[in-house]
Amino acid sequence: MSRKASRFQKKVMSLGYRGKEIFKPLDTGWIDDRVACVREWVANIFFYTKGGTTIMIDAGYNYERLREKMGWIDIDPASIRHILITHQDTDHVGAVERDSDQLFRDARLYVGRIENNYLTGQIRRKVLFGLYKLPQVYSDNPRVLLDDGDVLDIEGVKVEALLVPGHTWGHMVYLVDDAYLFTGDTIWFGVDGGYSFINSLAEDNDLAKKSLAALEKRLRARSLSPAVITGHTGWADNLDFVFAHKDETVNSLRRQKPHDPRAPYDGYDERDDTEERARRMRLPKYES
Repeated sequence: MSRKASRFQKKVMSLGYRGKEIFKPLDTGWIDDRVACVREWVANIFFYTKGGTTIMIDAGYNYERLREKMGWIDIDPASIRHILITHQDTDHVGAVERDSDQLFRDARLYVGRIENNYLTGQIRRKVLFGLYKLPQVYSDNPRVLLDDGDVLDIEGVKVEALLVPGHTWGHMVYLVDDAYLFTGDTIWFGVDGGYSFINSLAEDNDLAKKSLAALEKRLRARSLSPAVITGHTGWADNLDFVFAHKDETVNSLRRQKPHDPRAPYDGYDERDDTEERARRMRLPKYES
């Protein structure tokens, strides 16, 4: 998405989602000693650091303040050589688009083979129940195409790609060192647990719910209980909470119930996201 289009989306979505408790992003800061995030309006970019290597997960909006906020968590954009892309939506790839600030021009993108069809223009991303096509995304970064179950060693970091289609046709989640699961727009957290992500933004809501159930089955079969980190609603580490409503989809057309007192009225209002808070506070997990 161009910078102009990003600004337009911010205005439109801010008006459309105010008061509905849909978007509940983490502020900029650290979850623990390994995982940090930057807030861009309603979206989060994540960074996983181990042994001197920092891997970025998703690339957010085409956002003017990214370098500034990365400075709050002491991560230099020039140090980023690897970016895991969960899906190609314009709030997850903006920082690697051609008209971005090109902070990561030399970074390698890791993206699902199916998802890459959006980036090549073979298929177009549809939202609002299939009624609206998002702008085409253009990026010149080198890419590594991934299939379901691929396991990579990225400079000593184990990364496993798991296919979870529904929100987009080739959406991936990434299990990192068997301890952190970066889920993009697969899971939405409410005060009473996790749901399949927003109904109006999915290519196929029924498929998304099936994918979520299959993801839980894969984790439990391996006795894994990673920190589950979402793109728009924070993180949790209790799988019973994470998958509590896996057979339900969030309805973006109404105010959410049960009411979440922690949810911002307007997720696009960033006044609470400050350097002082980023340096002082750990980001709490999202559980009732």
